[in-house]
Amino acid sequence: MQSVGIYEAKSRFSALIELVEQGEEVRITRHGKEVVRMLPVRRRPVITDEQIARELSQIDALHASIRPAADASRSDSLRRKGRTAA
Repeated sequence: MQSVGIYEAKSRFSALIELVEQGEEVRITRHGKEVVRMLPVRRRPVITDEQIARELSQIDALHASIRPAADASRSDSLRRKGRTAA
């Protein structure tokens, strides 16, 4: 990260842009306080197709590991009982 004053930034603007293009962060200050932060534009997607595929396969594996309730009729009877208890 590089920090420069406004006057210096005006006289070195092209050089500062080159630094940002190379991935450097440049902060421009006025009276010692930061007023501008120049950051490189992200050129790659935040998440790749491979990462998406890996996450989806992990979700599929999780779904496969979850088993339905062994006694579904018990939950049905509890539901019916709760409806008639009022």
